[in-house]
Amino acid sequence: MNDRPVRRFTGRHMWLIMIAFFGTVIAVNVTMAMFATGTFGGTVVDNSYVASQKFNGWLEEARAQEKLGWSLGLTMAEDRHPIIAAAAGETPLAGAVVTATAKHPVGRAPDIALTFTEVAPGQFRAAQPLPAGRWNIHMEAARDGAVLRRIASLS
Repeated sequence: MNDRPVRRFTGRHMWLIMIAFFGTVIAVNVTMAMFATGTFGGTVVDNSYVASQKFNGWLEEARAQEKLGWSLGLTMAEDRHPIIAAAAGETPLAGAVVTATAKHPVGRAPDIALTFTEVAPGQFRAAQPLPAGRWNIHMEAARDGAVLRRIASLS
């Protein structure tokens, strides 16, 4: 038989178990909260009231852009230079002024302003490459006073 004395479960044991349990829960919660606030700032628009007042104007602008019949296609060259193909229906949109801004989806990197040069009718190549990772590209093509805006993702 076992000759060791049986140790009793005391209030001190319960106190240590409670400290260990709640200490672990609190440490995990603090860690997860730090990860959550460090990866996403939590704002989509700076002022939701002002955005709501502009919403109908944004809808009208979107309808006017749809009536243009223009399209913007986005690809990435092997050297990580974004390429935008602009067309009016089936016709390349030659002579357009194309600009874009690359934004990191969760704001971990600063925005990158992209400048484009037309390398073929309706084909525009960015002057600078994008760093590795996923990017949301906010594109704008303008010609003859008309403007088309689109957002697409690249990785």
